[in-house]
Amino acid sequence: MRVWKVAQDRLVAADPGLVRLRLAGIAVGGIVLSILVLLLLGRPIPTIMVACIAAMNSAFSVNDKTPKDQAITLVLVMLCGSASLTVAAFGATAPPLDSVLFVLLIFLAVYAQRFAPRGTAMGALSFFMFFFAMFLAIHPRQLPEYILALAIGLAANAVMRFAVLRRRPEGELLRARRAFRARISAVVRAAAACLASGGSEWRINQLRKADTRLHEAVLMIEDTIGDLFDETGTQLLRRRLLAVELACQWLSITVRRAAEADGLPEAVRDELIASLLRLDSLIERDPRDLPVISDTEEFSKMLVAGSRLKERTEPGDEVRRAIAELALADVNAQRVAEKDYSAETELPEEETEEEAKKVLAYDNRTRSAIQAMVGGGLAVLGGELISDARWYWAVLTVFVVFLNTSTAGATFVKGFRRVTGTLGGIFGGMLLALLVTGNTTATVVLILVCVFCLVYVARVSQLLMAFFITCMLGLLYSLLGTFSVEVLWVRVAETAIGAAAGLIAAVLVVPVRTRTVMVSDIDAALVDLCEFLAGAEALLSGRENVNVIELSRELDRSVEKVRTTIEPLTHPISLASRRDYGWYVMSTLERLAFRARQIAARSEPGLLPADDRLTGVIERISRNVDVLRDALDGDERGRLVRNTAAPDTRETDNAQARSVLTSLGRLDAGIVALGRAFEVPVADSTRSVQQNVRRRTTSAQAEGDRVTSTSQDSVRRSTQ
Repeated sequence: MRVWKVAQDRLVAADPGLVRLRLAGIAVGGIVLSILVLLLLGRPIPTIMVACIAAMNSAFSVNDKTPKDQAITLVLVMLCGSASLTVAAFGATAPPLDSVLFVLLIFLAVYAQRFAPRGTAMGALSFFMFFFAMFLAIHPRQLPEYILALAIGLAANAVMRFAVLRRRPEGELLRARRAFRARISAVVRAAAACLASGGSEWRINQLRKADTRLHEAVLMIEDTIGDLFDETGTQLLRRRLLAVELACQWLSITVRRAAEADGLPEAVRDELIASLLRLDSLIERDPRDLPVISDTEEFSKMLVAGSRLKERTEPGDEVRRAIAELALADVNAQRVAEKDYSAETELPEEETEEEAKKVLAYDNRTRSAIQAMVGGGLAVLGGELISDARWYWAVLTVFVVFLNTSTAGATFVKGFRRVTGTLGGIFGGMLLALLVTGNTTATVVLILVCVFCLVYVARVSQLLMAFFITCMLGLLYSLLGTFSVEVLWVRVAETAIGAAAGLIAAVLVVPVRTRTVMVSDIDAALVDLCEFLAGAEALLSGRENVNVIELSRELDRSVEKVRTTIEPLTHPISLASRRDYGWYVMSTLERLAFRARQIAARSEPGLLPADDRLTGVIERISRNVDVLRDALDGDERGRLVRNTAAPDTRETDNAQARSVLTSLGRLDAGIVALGRAFEVPVADSTRSVQQNVRRRTTSAQAEGDRVTSTSQDSVRRSTQ
């Protein structure tokens, strides 16, 4: 029972709101409806396949926010798919015109991604309709029945999407809340295990992984709550989610400190572990009960234990406070999720709409489209050498590896995953096809299982997606009566040719190195950091009421973009030195984002009015960011200023203000640490040097008080 519960928690946590599960259900349901309708009409299997592909592809490519926009996209997809089938059918009558048109279509489909999500859906379905037109050798006279099949497939998807498995915002929100709480529970359990083990390296790594997964879940949930709340509710919930995330991270930090402490009594350790387990049991309850749970005795005990104020701190006090902060932050977040804003001191202002994207522009997306077109041409030539009847498999691989990639490194990693997944799918496809040969019902059922799996994993694993696609193709060949081991090996060879063609194009044609895009993305993250610092200063000084929570989230999203870009450097197939470099850059950026979240969560209007410490540290950080950005652009004339003395918080009575100043000091140090990755020279600040001299002078004077007056004069002269 416990194993089933853990598995259920992981499933829910990995798919907040069960969005991917719903899309997989829509894909399978659309295919089943298409098969039933076309069988009743007496259509042959190739026609049914086109309808099934349309139903499957539209399930995970049509991702507009509102049902109205989704319906419009489905209509546009129908028009694009029909045009693609028509062009492919007529192009096949005059080879190599079909190859030329296919390569041009790759350019349009990849370029259309700049207008996501609608452009991505239109480009993807157009490409796959062209692909299957060649796969099935469609002739112009067959176009009416295939276009009808396309319409039936899209109509079946619409029925599943808008009627059978229509989106239910309230239920989706509840599932997302349960997923979020599953991640919180994982952090708490990992913290308890870390404390119980005395801070073993493995347990600490597990705790860090739990923190990372929680952060990923928060970002995924934030991307969906905009469809479920109005602007005010969305911003309030984001603020509360951030508070919970920070509370979890602070709990992890305090637990690691306590676990590594030598003088922690065993009785205190057991008490803290018991408190963590009680908090875990509280989190496991239905999230709809949480506002009521705040009145329970367990909750009150946690707050009392975490609010004990004594002149001298006792072992474990930091962990107790962290547990209380997490429990309180969690309840506040659940109140907002229930649309109860009574406890909120102020409501955020509405945001302005984003600017529309340019239709024509030369950027990384355009370069990717050009590379994909050239790679497609190379794939046609290489694919023809392997098989003049199935060369289009190589072109398919080129298209897939250039989806959502903008660097040569990303193309290489994606191609590697594609080939690896295809190799695994060869054996899986052979095994499944041999098991169900001659049994049409079993073959169709296994195809549906493969479709469900590939749609479910499409957003998270290219390797698994390629595996299930290849298994599905083996079963399709079996269903068509053309299955053979040789055909599947041709599929592997064509996939390898396509991956190689894509990599050659990415490296030789208007190449974009991973480091170049990484530097560009880091520069964008630093711009977001500057905006956050400016907003934080305006808020803390009391000049302006700025939504620093949203600014910190923009920084989070920029850091996530860097993580995606830098993945080729940290991938296992990369060189060890590049992995170390990539991990250093990524971990430093994550620390910067974490400090920004801490500052945002604790910032209040006028918390540090007319405070020179605030102005000084903000100016120094902003100057360091400018120097670092200049270095990224190739201008290394400036130096980073390292302040060896943290902001003095001894005269600050407000604990919240002290926390903000401390986090700003650590953010300042983080910028200097990031500069080391790009070999930016560093110099100590004048203020720091003066403070160090003052400390040395004071020390010398104190020493001089214990010697003769002659020695005193000598020491003073030596220190001036």
